[in-house]
Amino acid sequence: MTASPRPLTAPRSTPRAANRRVRVHVHGDPTSPVDSVTPAAFRRASRRVPALARRLSVTFGEDERALEAGLAEAEILLAGHFPADGLARRAPRLRWIQSTSAGVETLVPLMPAHVVLTNASGVHGPKGGEYGLTALLMLNHRVPYFVTRQREARWDPAYSSTIAGRTVVLIGVGDIGAEVARLARRFGMRVLGVRRSGRPHPHVERMVTPKELRRVLPQADFLVVATPLTAETRGLLGRRELDLLPRHAGVVNLGRGAVIDHDALAEKLRSGELGGAVLEVVPQEPLPPESPLWSLPNVILSPHCAVDDAVHYVPRCLDIFFDNVGRYLGGRPLRNRVDPTLGY
Repeated sequence: MTASPRPLTAPRSTPRAANRRVRVHVHGDPTSPVDSVTPAAFRRASRRVPALARRLSVTFGEDERALEAGLAEAEILLAGHFPADGLARRAPRLRWIQSTSAGVETLVPLMPAHVVLTNASGVHGPKGGEYGLTALLMLNHRVPYFVTRQREARWDPAYSSTIAGRTVVLIGVGDIGAEVARLARRFGMRVLGVRRSGRPHPHVERMVTPKELRRVLPQADFLVVATPLTAETRGLLGRRELDLLPRHAGVVNLGRGAVIDHDALAEKLRSGELGGAVLEVVPQEPLPPESPLWSLPNVILSPHCAVDDAVHYVPRCLDIFFDNVGRYLGGRPLRNRVDPTLGY
């Protein structure tokens, strides 16, 4: 068990320091509008917490030049995707990064020891859960099969039954996985969970650790991956694991592409050894036009956007951020603090 991290506190050496303004830089990304914090969105959120907002001196930017200028002075960085090499040199005053992404596997290795990283875990739950259920229903009712036959201009009826009573094996029971489990139970499904801690969950009938993964895979009508990418989960589902799935099973990946061996998955889909797949993430993104994944039979691809809420994503990120600002200024532990040894 890892030790609990010490609370991150703002520097306070004199009574005057308790009321000082903290420099924050907000880095937007116009290429990723769903999780990019605009000045207007920030102002709307700050109006809900005026006392905290008055403590912040905020700069905004979207390009590299503005980022470098902001990093030179910032104590706090609010950003999604940005080049993080050499942060200790580029950001000498930086103490905390609030990421607008839940997955931070590319940032963790680049964090200076004195900089704390918090993520946006929790913002995907409602939308990710809905899409996960959508994927299960599509697989159960043969929608990927029909899409493939439509592309081939083939009239080839296939029949199915209701989803109640089917078993889903859920790898990763965080915010998205837990919501998938809740909705699956409402539809009468049996839910088996796999999580690092093995800790039980009220919507999961049986929880196991990754060491027991191969014991539950043969029971899966559907396999849903909703785990972050870490050293432990990279390549977790290889050929040996996929071979344990029943021939009719469907695969859903809502986590990270590198968790699954997609070459092995492609072979099994082409040979009819799996019922189908819904892939929200793939190993290389954007997926190049020449990738064979585009033409796999009985597969639906979504370009890493289906679990993101176009309306509520940024407001939820800002709720986490301002909650953490209050914690930071008050010397309390930050919410969603990333453990660098675990990667999430």
